[in-house]
Amino acid sequence: MDRAPRAGLPAAATARRRLTRALAAGAAGTLAATGLVALGGPARAAADPNLARNPGFENGLSAWTCSGDSGTTVGSPTHGGSAALKATPAGTDNARCSQTVSVKPGSSYTLSAWVQGSYVYLGAGGTGTTDVSTWTASAPGWQQLSTSFTTGPNTTSVTIYTHGWYGQPAYHADDISLSGPGGSDPGEPIPGAPTGLAVGTATATSVDLSWNPVGGATGYHVYRDGTKVQAVSGTSATVTGLTPRTSYRFEVTATNAAGESSKSAPVTATTTEGSGGGPTVPRHAVTGYWQNFDNGAAVQKLADVQPNYDIIAVAFADATSRPGAVTFNLDSAGLGGYTVAQFKADIKAKQAAGKSVIISVGGERGTVGVNDAASAANFADSVHALMREYGFDGVDIDLENGLNATYMTQALRSLSQKAGPKLVITMAPQTIDMQSTSNAYFRTALNIKDILTVVNMQYYNSGSMLGCDGKVYSQGTVDFLTALACIQLEGGLDPSQVGLGTPASTRAAGGGHVAPSVVNNALDCLTRGTGCGSFKPAKTHPGLRGAMTWSTNWDATAGNTWSGAVGPHVHSLP
Repeated sequence: MDRAPRAGLPAAATARRRLTRALAAGAAGTLAATGLVALGGPARAAADPNLARNPGFENGLSAWTCSGDSGTTVGSPTHGGSAALKATPAGTDNARCSQTVSVKPGSSYTLSAWVQGSYVYLGAGGTGTTDVSTWTASAPGWQQLSTSFTTGPNTTSVTIYTHGWYGQPAYHADDISLSGPGGSDPGEPIPGAPTGLAVGTATATSVDLSWNPVGGATGYHVYRDGTKVQAVSGTSATVTGLTPRTSYRFEVTATNAAGESSKSAPVTATTTEGSGGGPTVPRHAVTGYWQNFDNGAAVQKLADVQPNYDIIAVAFADATSRPGAVTFNLDSAGLGGYTVAQFKADIKAKQAAGKSVIISVGGERGTVGVNDAASAANFADSVHALMREYGFDGVDIDLENGLNATYMTQALRSLSQKAGPKLVITMAPQTIDMQSTSNAYFRTALNIKDILTVVNMQYYNSGSMLGCDGKVYSQGTVDFLTALACIQLEGGLDPSQVGLGTPASTRAAGGGHVAPSVVNNALDCLTRGTGCGSFKPAKTHPGLRGAMTWSTNWDATAGNTWSGAVGPHVHSLP
């Protein structure tokens, strides 16, 4: 926190240029050998039928299968009609969306699609002759790709597909066409929507669901608040990793080789109170960092922290001579004689008021390193010891000099086993740390998704960054907040695990401060679809956790304008 500005765009742009050169060099020979090019002309003769099913994605992903649940349908942008495909590469998954189409042996076909994005591919496999593909390195607007092939003497079906490229943003595709003579029916129809969806036992962190079987279905997908969370083969599921005292909406679809049905009628379930430990983090929460030092901001005792803060992160723990281990030293002199006994009493009082108080590890000058099994064990043991000594409810990870995803995951899982199910874990990565799911911070968040409370990315001290749509956005705008949050929402985090971190005042950070009204507009854009700038998310996320600020002290210095405006707004989210 409170560090100098860093510009993330040059590194990203350099990587994209390297990737362009590598792909161009590697693909040139392939394209020349197969005679494939990207075309802009007509895709097929007027007399030829389009053999692709659901080619414009007007029926969702019916007839299409996307690897790693990477695909969804969106209402904007579209090339034609009311929907288009949006697929997001993640890690080693290139977001391949495909369907199998019945064809005739020894026949000629033309395959085309309209695409948007970077490094978008279109191809056909299983042709019985030469499998084909074509691609574009950059399509900021709709661009048509086209290729052709002839089936082998025994070929009765081919697989057509689109995909993106590793580490690249989401791509869009629409109006996919395969023209040529049709074959026989490729198989069974898409199953109907499940009926009879019912809620069974609900605990503090899980809900049991069941539904009626659907004829012809080979599996079912379970959706929570509009996001797919499970794929099962039977007619029941237990959804875990939920927040106590929280209402969720569930739907189910049926699937088989032909595609996915429409969603069932929704049901709503509310988790129970939970037991033991400290307070429960509310569905929509405000996080604030409390400074254990005097840097010119208003000096506060913990009791002085404004009431709109639900999670109070004590900044910061201190490194020790033991690798990975941390301790805490209250700056009594700097805080006007604040004693350890008063501090502990204030923690209990905040918890009695329903607040969570956690210890933050890292910060701008933090030197804690968790890079092997021994340091991971030291980290877990020492944080748990601080929790027992002071009564902290959990830990915040704010390591701004990098982290090791493997061993930080190990450390946090070990801490979870020691502390129990009400452990609060928050993270505060920089924007560059969450540009891709391959980054260590993002990998760590996904690795501990079942025990993670919220990621409050720091939308400041950043410079310009890429949004989930591949466009560049400048810090200090509503689009910067929403388009970058979209990366986390589409990259695998639950909406309840995403928060917007902004400075409490212009003095709190080197750059990126926005007025509280801009924070509120971004929250409304992501949860309600209102208040957006030029970027509009493909869907709303009513379960978004909330917002964070650095710091409660700077907020107090500025007359509590941040918490006074953002706090009530967060608590009124849907």
